Amino acid sequence: MVLRPAPFRRRARARVRRALTASLAVGGLLLTVSLTTGAAPPRGGPAAGGPTPVTRVGAAPGTATPLAGFATQSSAKVSDTPAAISTPGYPASGWHSVGPRSTVLAGLLAAGAYPDPFYSTNLEKIPAADFTVPWWYRGDFTVADPSRRTYLDVSGVVSAADVYVNGVQVATKDRIAGAYTQHELDVTDLARAGTNTVAFRVQPNDPRRNLTMGWIDWLQPPPDENMGIVRDVLVRRGGPVALRDAHVTTRLDTESLASAELTVKARLRNDSASSVTATVSGTAGPAAISRTVSLAPHETEAVTFTPADFPQLRLDRPKVWWPAGMGDQPLYDLDLTATVSGTPSDTAHHSFGIRDVKAPLNADGARQYRINGRPLLIKAGGWSPDVFLRWDARSVEDRLKYTLDLGLNTVRLEGHIEPDEFFDLADRYGILTLPGWECCDKWEGQVNGDETGEKWTPADYPVAKDSMTAEAARLRDHPSVISFLIGSDFAPDATIEKNYLDALEAADWPNPVIPAASAKSSPRLGKSGMKMTGPYDWVPPDYWYAKREGGATGFNSETSAGPDIPTLDTLRRMMSPSELETLWRDPSAKQYHRSPSATFGDLKLFDNALIGRYGKPTGLTDYVRKAGLARYEAVRAQFEAYARNFSDTSRPATGVVHWMLNSGWTSLHWQLFDRFSDQGGAYYGAKKANEPLHIQYSYDSRSVVVVNSEHAAATGLTARVSLYTPDGTRKFDKSATGLRVPGDGGKATALTVPADVSGLSGAYLVKLQLTDGAGKEVSRNVYWLSTEKDVLDWDNTDWYYTPTTSYADLTGLDDMAEAPVSATATTTGGPDSTTTTTTVTLRNTGSGRTPALLVDAHLVNGSGKPVLPIRWSDNEVSLWPGESVTLTATYRTADLGGSAPSVRISGWNTATRTVPATAKTH
Repeated sequence: MVLRPAPFRRRARARVRRALTASLAVGGLLLTVSLTTGAAPPRGGPAAGGPTPVTRVGAAPGTATPLAGFATQSSAKVSDTPAAISTPGYPASGWHSVGPRSTVLAGLLAAGAYPDPFYSTNLEKIPAADFTVPWWYRGDFTVADPSRRTYLDVSGVVSAADVYVNGVQVATKDRIAGAYTQHELDVTDLARAGTNTVAFRVQPNDPRRNLTMGWIDWLQPPPDENMGIVRDVLVRRGGPVALRDAHVTTRLDTESLASAELTVKARLRNDSASSVTATVSGTAGPAAISRTVSLAPHETEAVTFTPADFPQLRLDRPKVWWPAGMGDQPLYDLDLTATVSGTPSDTAHHSFGIRDVKAPLNADGARQYRINGRPLLIKAGGWSPDVFLRWDARSVEDRLKYTLDLGLNTVRLEGHIEPDEFFDLADRYGILTLPGWECCDKWEGQVNGDETGEKWTPADYPVAKDSMTAEAARLRDHPSVISFLIGSDFAPDATIEKNYLDALEAADWPNPVIPAASAKSSPRLGKSGMKMTGPYDWVPPDYWYAKREGGATGFNSETSAGPDIPTLDTLRRMMSPSELETLWRDPSAKQYHRSPSATFGDLKLFDNALIGRYGKPTGLTDYVRKAGLARYEAVRAQFEAYARNFSDTSRPATGVVHWMLNSGWTSLHWQLFDRFSDQGGAYYGAKKANEPLHIQYSYDSRSVVVVNSEHAAATGLTARVSLYTPDGTRKFDKSATGLRVPGDGGKATALTVPADVSGLSGAYLVKLQLTDGAGKEVSRNVYWLSTEKDVLDWDNTDWYYTPTTSYADLTGLDDMAEAPVSATATTTGGPDSTTTTTTVTLRNTGSGRTPALLVDAHLVNGSGKPVLPIRWSDNEVSLWPGESVTLTATYRTADLGGSAPSVRISGWNTATRTVPATAKTH
């Protein structure tokens, strides 16, 4: 998001010893440049420091070894020449040792240079001036056999870098520019037996001026603006012929899913000075293929294997890849080897999936995705990496598992396009991805009007095209990737669009290309079929049911009711006591942990609604308690409205991206779960709304609807609706039997609640129950509503919200009597297991009528701290007297820290207490 005036949306930066010849490959072209080597003896560096990591590189053809890490230092502290710094044996004393993917600040944080940047205002106290000069990255690697060809594969440089190998400059910052470009540097003539050194002089980053990445208004940006190297630098080895650009295109019969055709493509490049005959052979899934090619010196030739020439590439009964919840996620392997005179020269390997994606515009002009011939509602969250771009495979996997647990099927990556492993995980788990370029900085500087981001210079166009070329080649075979959004808030102009589309076409991009995430058009692609109408700040739950603005019609590429107040546990980890006091007392106070944007700098809209609807908080605990209820109802309504309207014949909903899924920092807005993976009202509201077979209440029509996102129709169902006063007195009860609900997002209206129910005034509760033919409860949903409605001022809608002129009266909920809830917990697993499961049974033991509203179970360790991440079968449940529910929690045993688990129970009107989760005996 970004700062944006209405009516637009959002977001508001040597000595020469001998001359050699080496080669530089950019965008698939091999360029020859003149190089020099032989530096003066190094003069040394600053006073103290650690050793440079050393990477051992093998000689096997096709080996691609990532550098194990770097030594980094500010150029302001280094007086030696680039030739000296990049010479093996240079004493990098006083330098910082960092990992293979590290921004400058990430390395300094790992070294303990600054206090916890996630707490209070510590982040803004880090001096930004330290990152206004280039920083050196220096890495050593060893080669035993320099007779083989050696290449450096460089990408993920933020923002640009001069590159040196063994004292010689092999590339300049004018070429190694942009976070997403990929470059292959042929350093064969420089490689030597033993230790070799590569050094990068990385330039400062400003996302307003560089085609890199920024944080817009998501969070407080890091003071180094993520300058550094954030993807692996690979040392590749091979013979005279390089095998590059290997990939598979697939064609699936979507009518029957009974057959598929594969086409395999690659490029062979003769890097020697002699003519050679090379053979490419291998397998694509079950099909064996082989072809021999003659290459002149330094010639490159494309090699294609088609079903016409290789009938084995026609597959009967292929294993089709499906998104999670629609089927399985089988993957095939592509394995190719290039040989010269029977000797392997290079290899290529990766996985691919067989699936088909279409996204035509429907009759209303909205983008409608179809996977393998079946339509689906895109239910997504906006993805955020760590603010310091630190890659943690386990953490990413945890967050993707949360995505599935939330019932979502997609994540949108607006910029910050993650490394390969991210998409490997998405392929494995069946999570669809919508990557694309980001808004409100240099990426849209040419077309974004009054937004930040400088106009493009002639040098920017090739960087953008090279970025698209590299990302298209990297992502095209991942079945989880279903589109690329070449614009976000704005669509590119004709020149930029042509460059992008030419790059995508050259890469055999198999998926729909979307011109923008907003309702914009580009000259060749036409209309985007998406809308970016907000909201981004608080709106009441009934907002989402209107088929206007951000309501449930069409494809809303980013939207939510804005603020998210984390749990008390998280708040105390991220804010000082005085900040916490201000948080609940002063709605107008600037909140550092919300956004750098003036539009989203405080919590006034959210807090005013909280006070107006639930009553003024009496303290921090009460504030968090009320915020939890508010977030549950807001997020649930957003997803329920879009799910209900998906199967409409007129102006259906086709997609919704909750803005956002998570935050890369300790945040007070735009997240379904927090930086520490804790879960509250937003999380469980989304999880409830997105359950596969779901009963829900319509805020606009009072209808009770059952939505079925499973493929098969559901039959023989009974829906029941009951209305209660806060003290538990039932005022209305009605059931509908024999319900049939179509699959694939179909719905059935069970009944409608009368407009006026005798005995209800102010706040009241609605309990929905869905049972199957055997009487088993398969869905349950509880609402808190008011006879006084929220009133929206649609005529004064701004780009980020619609004002509310009067609020629903939910203050009567505060009068609910305390409901006693008993809890028993047992645990299986333990010290010898990697995973532990705790089972919790909750029961409302009250003798009266009062229900226990939104009872939360938190698993804690011996110190009373939450065990995170964790996945609960259900949570934040509401129980009437005599009702019980059994919940299960799954988590890593190691996260207990050796202590015994306990379960902390709390709720809207349930006292907080902690019970032991005793080990289960057999």
